[in-house]
Amino acid sequence: MSDNVNNTVPPVNEYMKQTSDTPHRVEALREAARITTQDRNANYGGPEENFTRTAKIWSVILGQEITNEQVAMMMVGLKMARFAHGSGFQPDTWIDIAGYAGCGYEVGKIESEKLK
Repeated sequence: MSDNVNNTVPPVNEYMKQTSDTPHRVEALREAARITTQDRNANYGGPEENFTRTAKIWSVILGQEITNEQVAMMMVGLKMARFAHGSGFQPDTWIDIAGYAGCGYEVGKIESEKLK
């Protein structure tokens, strides 16, 4: 893969094709999408279900209400703390952060739609 950076953005469906010119960032985002919609869903349930369960546990431990969106943000923080240890490039760190960002967006959007 090359780290191809250009100023034109191809149509979304073009990002789904793996080529030698696929930017590394697209590779990481594609893997995050695969993991969060397949592997993790199968093992732990969808983000709303899993983050609700996690939020309830953390709320009891901390003595204050934690939202699903905060769970996603705190998981990003965990990955950042591990990165700060200085262990060098760890691809799963970036892929997990992208996955938590996507899940945070999803649970936040679901919650905001419930409030309408």
